[in-house]
Amino acid sequence: MSALASLDQETIDRLGQLIPDWEIDKNYLSRKIKFKNFNEAWGFMSQVALIAEAMNHHPDWSNVYSTVNIRLMTHDSGSVTRLDFELALKINEALGEEKSILKKIHEINVAI
Repeated sequence: MSALASLDQETIDRLGQLIPDWEIDKNYLSRKIKFKNFNEAWGFMSQVALIAEAMNHHPDWSNVYSTVNIRLMTHDSGSVTRLDFELALKINEALGEEKSILKKIHEINVAI
């Protein structure tokens, strides 16, 4: 299945177990992250920007002082795809929350 193919709700729900801190909707994944201050929030966004650029998959996001709001969806398909779950895992890794990212990306690829 293509990385840009829309996922059915059953697959989204199953893959959602890999990213429990994210809100999951058929059309997007979202997460609100609070940092100690603006500098930490901006530094995190800079780190994620490099990851997103390398994937050629960019988040819809906003920053207000120490809070970053992220929404992931694949615009070409108008819904959630494998790329969104992979970027969510890499964002979790950037936060220091994810230790087994390669294994989980493999799980995504097997599930689809």
